[in-house]
Amino acid sequence: MHPMLNIAVRAARAGGKVIAHAFAEQDKIEAEMKGENDFVTNVDRDAEAAIIATIHKSYPHHTVIGEECGTVRGDHDEFQWIIDPLDGTTNFVKGIPHFAVSIALQIKGRIEHAVVFDPIRNELFSASRGAGAQLNGYRIRTSAARSLRGTVIETGFPFKARQHTESYMNIFADVFAEVADLRRAGSAALDLAYVAAGRADGFFEIGLKPWDIAAGDLLVKEAGGLVSDFTGGHGYMKSGNIVAGAPKVTAGLLSTMRPHLNEALKR
Repeated sequence: MHPMLNIAVRAARAGGKVIAHAFAEQDKIEAEMKGENDFVTNVDRDAEAAIIATIHKSYPHHTVIGEECGTVRGDHDEFQWIIDPLDGTTNFVKGIPHFAVSIALQIKGRIEHAVVFDPIRNELFSASRGAGAQLNGYRIRTSAARSLRGTVIETGFPFKARQHTESYMNIFADVFAEVADLRRAGSAALDLAYVAAGRADGFFEIGLKPWDIAAGDLLVKEAGGLVSDFTGGHGYMKSGNIVAGAPKVTAGLLSTMRPHLNEALKR
C-alpha cells in the first residue's frame, strides 16, 4: 500500500471510530440545520477533527478541504486532501446504519488515492491511481452489464437543488422504464463505492459537492468503470452532476437522460 493511501486509511478509521461510538449513543447526537434540508451534527465535526489530526500528524503542510472545516491551507498546496467526515448525515441522525467517511488525496489537480469507509459494516473501499480498487484488501470490479436492461441503478434526489426537481423526475421515470430497479440509499460516497464493487450497476445524481464525489470517482475508474457529467464530459467535480457505472451502463444512462437536460444541467 502506498504510504499516502495508508495515512488515508488510518484517517478514515479514526473518523469512523468517532462515528461508530456516537451512533451507539443516539441521545447524545446534537443535530442542527446548516442549510435547507441539510443537517450537520457534533459528530461530523468531531470525526472531521480526528481525520485532519491524523493527516496532519504525517503531512502537516498539506492542504485539507473538508465539508465542515472549509479549506485549511498548507504550505504544500499541490497536495489537497478532500474529505467528507460523515457522508449520509441524515441517515446517521435518523438511526439508519448507512453512511461513510470519504477521503481523497488530490496531487497537482489529479485524484491519486481514495478511501471510502463504512464504520458500521467495517467495509473499507480503497484505490490508488493505476493500482486498481479494493474492498478490505480484495480486488473489486464494476459489473459486467452491457446495457441498462436488468440493472440496478443508484441515485439521489436533488434535495439541495429542488429547482431541478421536474427535470430529475423526468429522468427518473425514463431510467426506471429501462432498468430492473432504482435505489436511493442516502450516501453518494457509498453509492459510488457500491458501483465500484459491482453491487450496483450505475449511479447518477444532481448537485453534489467535490467531497461527495472525489473518492468514489477514483474507486469507480480503478474498478474499470466510467465517470462523467450529464453530457459525457469531465465537468462533474465542478457541476456536481455525475453519472458513473460500468462502461455500457454509463453510456446507456447518458443516452436516456439526454432529452431531459436543460441548459443548467448541461454545464
